[in-house]
Amino acid sequence: MKKKIAILGSTGSIGKSLIKIIKNKKNDFEIKLLSANKDYKNLFIQAKKFNVKNLIITDKKNFIKLRNLNKNSNINIYNNFNSLDKIFKKNKIDYVMSSIIGIQGLEPTMKIIKFTKTIAIANKESIVCGWNLINKELTKHRTKFIPVDSEHFSLWFGLKGLDSKKVEKFILTASGGPLYKTPLNNFSEIKTSEALNHPNWKMGKKISIDSATMINKIYEVIEAKNIFDISYDKIDILIHPKSYVHALLKFT
Repeated sequence: MKKKIAILGSTGSIGKSLIKIIKNKKNDFEIKLLSANKDYKNLFIQAKKFNVKNLIITDKKNFIKLRNLNKNSNINIYNNFNSLDKIFKKNKIDYVMSSIIGIQGLEPTMKIIKFTKTIAIANKESIVCGWNLINKELTKHRTKFIPVDSEHFSLWFGLKGLDSKKVEKFILTASGGPLYKTPLNNFSEIKTSEALNHPNWKMGKKISIDSATMINKIYEVIEAKNIFDISYDKIDILIHPKSYVHALLKFT
């Protein structure tokens, strides 16, 4: 039996990475839904390649463009997430990847939880701002949760079957970003291109800047507190420029 999956934010970097994985395992997965905000062309290409019958595109102008592009296809196109009942017919699929960027990912994440057995969330803004709301939906609909951020996935995986109360420290590593060794008195002269030049990863512009300012690591501290229901004094950040290790657990 093929695993049924939906990808929210399929034209973003995480969505595209997942599409590549599924491309190599086409016999194992059936994509039931793809969504995007503006990139209707790539969304349509993905739908045709994987025979996806349901698309959501939230930008109104690009929704109209996609609908015009779809005139000779039998794909259902929606402009928002209010038609999930119609798409899934109250049957739970196996997986959802929620990778919409920004706080606009919170509402779709909450709405789709009841339609899936497992949801993987890569949208850190949702976990930072709305974890209490997400967690209520997860509990209510008995949906399993997997954190996609590499640090939190590492902690989650390391804790499988273990009691988090026996952990003395949850340690998140940080590369320090491209400005780690830049003297503070040089910060007023930093160019955008320098801030975007991450030493280890090729990422989108927003997350690259968030990494350069280290605010991204603060988001991850809040994420860890929420996901694992722990206090801030149990969380440490370790600067590890090579990024070989993403997280550590120190047990009592």
